[in-house]
Amino acid sequence: MKTAFLFPGQGSQYPGMLDGFDRPEEKRRIAEAGEILGADILAISRNEPAGSLDLTFWTQPAILLASVLALGRIRETLVPDVVLGHSLGEYSALVSAGALSFGDAIRLVHKRGRFMQEAVPEGEGLMAAVLGPERDRVEKILGEARTGEAGVVSVANDNCPGQCVIAGSRQAVLRAIEFLKESGVRKVVPLSVSVPSHTALMHSAALAMQDLLAGVAIGPLSVKIVPNVTARPIGPGEAAREIRELLVRQMESPVEWRRSVAALLGEGVTRCVEVGPGSVLTGLGKRIERGMESMPEKVLWETTDRKEEEA
Repeated sequence: MKTAFLFPGQGSQYPGMLDGFDRPEEKRRIAEAGEILGADILAISRNEPAGSLDLTFWTQPAILLASVLALGRIRETLVPDVVLGHSLGEYSALVSAGALSFGDAIRLVHKRGRFMQEAVPEGEGLMAAVLGPERDRVEKILGEARTGEAGVVSVANDNCPGQCVIAGSRQAVLRAIEFLKESGVRKVVPLSVSVPSHTALMHSAALAMQDLLAGVAIGPLSVKIVPNVTARPIGPGEAAREIRELLVRQMESPVEWRRSVAALLGEGVTRCVEVGPGSVLTGLGKRIERGMESMPEKVLWETTDRKEEEA
């Protein structure tokens, strides 16, 4: 049975997501993260002070930490054949594949969150989930909405059949929402995220990440990874230059999640484990599997999150 580890991105966080990690080595890892960040990451993970967990530059390292701690436990019994992560989760996947050290990864995503927050002033960006139509139709409507109108709006995530996320400058996204509804799209949900990730508005953040990544050691991949940008597996082996380029491109490019999951299922993966907080990727994966024309074997979908197991 081929196994894939899937690592969640921003939006999967919830207060208390680190509380179950109470082994001595886990407490040391949490303390290490706090020292690197110069903050009480355990308190932040509990949303103390209120609102701190939803600040992008704290959300990202908190999710990566939770994912790496969950990885430590699942690795005791299971080794993946391929890994992938959704946006921020790609950094967790690279840690799991041995390409990034934990210390470098936590620093990178903290800075990444700040660069993203600073790229677009608060309130000037917007993201919205578009439910129902396929990506091609969404792209066509966005093209019509952009005609004669200044501002950026584009598909940021292609998550699964019938679910895209669009993002861009606030007024351009609001205009696109009007066009989508006028075109018969019944459900468009603005998201409580002001950072328009994976769009051209992240260009300054991408340049800042390029400079930052240039000084970070990237080791050989111990397993295959499916990058967000291309949805084509790379590795195992040396791929430092390609990884740096893909992480920079990821800032401005759509997350090709549907194609990424389809790629690993096409390679014969029949067990997918979501490693980290929540079960968002498990839900998306099941929908992607159902949308595929032929699957020789049913896929087993699992999550490491205790909260999900107790639900």
